[in-house]
Amino acid sequence: MEQQILLKKLEKIELLVMDVDGTLTDSAMYFSRNGEELKRFSTRDGMGINLLHLAGIQTAILTSELSEIVTARAKKLGIKHVVLGSKNKKYALTELGVKLGMTFQKIAYIGDDVNDIPPIKLAGVSACPADSVPLVKEVADYICVANGGNGAVREFAEMILTAQNKPIVVPEDNW
Repeated sequence: MEQQILLKKLEKIELLVMDVDGTLTDSAMYFSRNGEELKRFSTRDGMGINLLHLAGIQTAILTSELSEIVTARAKKLGIKHVVLGSKNKKYALTELGVKLGMTFQKIAYIGDDVNDIPPIKLAGVSACPADSVPLVKEVADYICVANGGNGAVREFAEMILTAQNKPIVVPEDNW
């Protein structure tokens, strides 16, 4: 997508919706010897989410997984809108928009796999990590330089903030 068109779309964003596996994580599933599932998240992505919150931009998680790990990560980051176990992400994104009173033009979405294509197509602007599947890269508005779980969400968050002329720094009084 042409840079100027992308920036115009990013100016309108009030909500960033994120997939988890392959987007907020590196798409690997880790299991302990006792069968406990583990997920690896990037602290830089977490800071990107915090920067969005400081700028007044809401965030949400939309995942097909049912995971207490995701719930815990969302709580730690102050993500108020979490949809787990979604088998129809298009419907879930529509419901989230209705719940928050937002049109799709105010919603950004980032995801990496074929089940993310419907919400990618609905969102006002979309992105995918660099290591997304080819079909997603074909439909996303922006392909990040960073891979999933390695700064892709942070990269997209900073693009939103830059387009809206909002600072990409944490005020000293917040630490």
